[in-house]
Amino acid sequence: MKIAFTTKDSIYINAHFGSAKQIDIYDISTEGYTLAETVTFGGNLKQDGNEDKLVPKMNALKDCTIVYLADIGPSAAARLINKNITPIKPTDPDIPIAEVLDRLVITLKGSPPPWLRKALRQDAAPNFDEDYIETEEEVTV
Repeated sequence: MKIAFTTKDSIYINAHFGSAKQIDIYDISTEGYTLAETVTFGGNLKQDGNEDKLVPKMNALKDCTIVYLADIGPSAAARLINKNITPIKPTDPDIPIAEVLDRLVITLKGSPPPWLRKALRQDAAPNFDEDYIETEEEVTV
């Protein structure tokens, strides 16, 4: 599975998706993680509603399951979700990328929460029984 991070320094998740000049993409599994590539972007990346700047980012993330980001606009979030990429804004803005990756590896080894199981199944055939159970859990919460 591939996980991406918008970052300014390859240490923290500290870049807005639209204006990010760099996205680090990792391969992650129950065995651990490795940096697969760092993609850089140039040009006009200001947060001004310029939707054209999103196209190269969407192309770079085409194989990713999740992208962690400091912030994202609603249009960009919708575009990611439509491509089956889950955008996540961490509740702790100071959490290092390595810590997020370590936690994900532990979670993958155990019992991933419903949102992660769903993200992992994006290429699999739908399991209607499991989807029904998840929906019912959400309703009763």
